[in-house]
Amino acid sequence: MKPLIKKAAIVIIVLGAAAAVFGWYRSPRSEGAIVYRTAQVTRGNLLVAISATGTVEPEEVIDVGAQVAGQILSFGLDADGKSVDYGSKVTEGTVLAKIDESLYAAEAAQAEAQVQAARANLQRAEADLQQLNAKLHQADRDWQRARKLGPSEALAEASYDAYQAAYQTAVANVAIGKAAILQSRAGLAQSQSVLQRAQRNLGYCTITSPVKGVIIDRRVNIGQTVVASLNAPSLFLIAKDLTRMQVWVAVNEADIGKIKPGQPVTFTVDAFPGETFQGQVGKIRLNASMTQNVVTYTVEIITDNRSGRLLPYLSANVQFELKRRSNVLLVPAAALQWKPSREQIASQFRETLTVNSTGNHSDAAQQGILWIPDGKQVRPLPVRIGLTDGGMTEVEGEHLAVGLQIVTAQLDQTAQRSDTTNPFAPKIPRRGTGSAGRKSGS
Repeated sequence: MKPLIKKAAIVIIVLGAAAAVFGWYRSPRSEGAIVYRTAQVTRGNLLVAISATGTVEPEEVIDVGAQVAGQILSFGLDADGKSVDYGSKVTEGTVLAKIDESLYAAEAAQAEAQVQAARANLQRAEADLQQLNAKLHQADRDWQRARKLGPSEALAEASYDAYQAAYQTAVANVAIGKAAILQSRAGLAQSQSVLQRAQRNLGYCTITSPVKGVIIDRRVNIGQTVVASLNAPSLFLIAKDLTRMQVWVAVNEADIGKIKPGQPVTFTVDAFPGETFQGQVGKIRLNASMTQNVVTYTVEIITDNRSGRLLPYLSANVQFELKRRSNVLLVPAAALQWKPSREQIASQFRETLTVNSTGNHSDAAQQGILWIPDGKQVRPLPVRIGLTDGGMTEVEGEHLAVGLQIVTAQLDQTAQRSDTTNPFAPKIPRRGTGSAGRKSGS
């Protein structure tokens, strides 16, 4: 008899415990609580901008190449007396490098000899012409005397004809002598042109800087042979002025209409985190490019680099400033997008909110409603909406104040209840929900 009483007592205890657990699990207190995620109204500055990426570029770059082929024998010296290299400061006319000039020196010497020979030929032709002029003068005198005598007993007819032929031959020889002089002068000019070309090629063996600036790239080494063909090989890249830099930015065609010359710009570079640089739009290049059916335009941004901190070819994160607001009230954009259910709205505001929502407002596009926690419910606060950057929005209105708590979202209590109210459920760790709920409740 006692074992049966003992078993009945155990069954009664188990059933009572199960009923208690079930009642606790279904209790209204676990379902009736509504937790809102809230944020505060703040005061600050708002910037509406277009974001893009670009590259820091020197404002003016000179590509120094070689116009003759040959082996690099040596580099010149920079302003500090050191061998020309990356970062060297040079002035106009500074020797950058020297190419082996032995072949070009030989060609120049050969051309010089040809010039001397051409000058000698010209002098000989001029002397020959003088001699021919003298013969012409003698033949002319003989011919004049022969014409006075004419064919007679004093002058045989054969002699008469000989004087006439000698005169005509002398005239022709003078013409030939003048032509020889012209030919010699042309030969001299041609030889001088060949000499000039040879001397120019010889001069090209010494490569000098055409401008004052800083060498940002050296593309050859001593002993390397450069070959000049249709395109001159690039040896040095010189930035003319690194105190003024540019940022070349690729802007999408959907945003290019909002970009204007002179527009203020801010940008950052990874080399100096937390530091913002200032600039302005210089010009918009019209030669658009298409990549994977996306059309972009290159925009040049001018910035001051007198500090020398910006280095060529740094990547830049650019913000084109469209509009700016200073010292305005700001709320998260999510606060203006969240809408409560009718049951969540405090009863005294339900009818008023319905009437206002059906009215006609000429500036309805600029009107919005913020929701303020009121116990387990919320109450509306009409506001005027200003600029937004997608994350924060400018608002105006009565009863707005810094620090005012506004609702941005309602937390999901179903997930919380499944994790916390069932004592037999496994404890699965969750990210963010519990801590966010505790923070928003403040």
